[in-house]
Amino acid sequence: MSILDSVTSVLFVHAHPDDETISTGGLIAYLASRSIRISLVTATRGERGEVVAGSLSMLAGTPALAEERERELERAAFTLGINDGFWLGDKPARAPGLPARRYRDSGMEWIRPGLAGPAAGSEADALARAPLSEITTDLVAILRHVRPSLVISYDATGGYGHPDHVRVHDAALRASRSLAIPYAEIIDTPTADAEWFDLETQHDTVAAALRCHASQLTVDGDFIVHSGGQRDPIRTAIGLRLR
Repeated sequence: MSILDSVTSVLFVHAHPDDETISTGGLIAYLASRSIRISLVTATRGERGEVVAGSLSMLAGTPALAEERERELERAAFTLGINDGFWLGDKPARAPGLPARRYRDSGMEWIRPGLAGPAAGSEADALARAPLSEITTDLVAILRHVRPSLVISYDATGGYGHPDHVRVHDAALRASRSLAIPYAEIIDTPTADAEWFDLETQHDTVAAALRCHASQLTVDGDFIVHSGGQRDPIRTAIGLRLR
């Protein structure tokens, strides 16, 4: 029996543009190929992201970076087969009666390889500093609008400790439970209590979607090269664990 049995629609909840492709691109493309409706809510525009050296370098630290990342996400979403995209804090991903709110990228600092923590000097309107109750009610609003069969987002560590990922996990899990919608967390390595999906057939689609995020990374064969020079293999395999 699979987590995906009887699933007709999925809402992915991610923190920044490119997370949807790096973390779950293979799964999104696979679900789209099965005609499952895919919605995506992204919490921030990734304003504090580092920029790959080259023609887009001048965007670093400017409002234009957020605008570019919005365009990059739109192209990547189309490539993966996402049907609907939303920004957290904008209707319909905003609690009824509240004015629109723009959650900002909180930033991060590496504690050690593979583990991130909060950045110094995050903005007052950063996602990680927003009340958990507010973020949760915004996600409840989009869940009521989309009415997915399943919500997919991070585990309690946010995958690698980024404070925005952790915040998204906490809020998305609470929102899903409040509406009795199944929540599946992303698992990076096989475990006994998770269902594992090997989706190598989606490699080319994921690589194409990754190339859309040109301000943040480049694709070199089967590897992602991040703005800081780190190299990671393009991931198509993923685990899901119900919470």
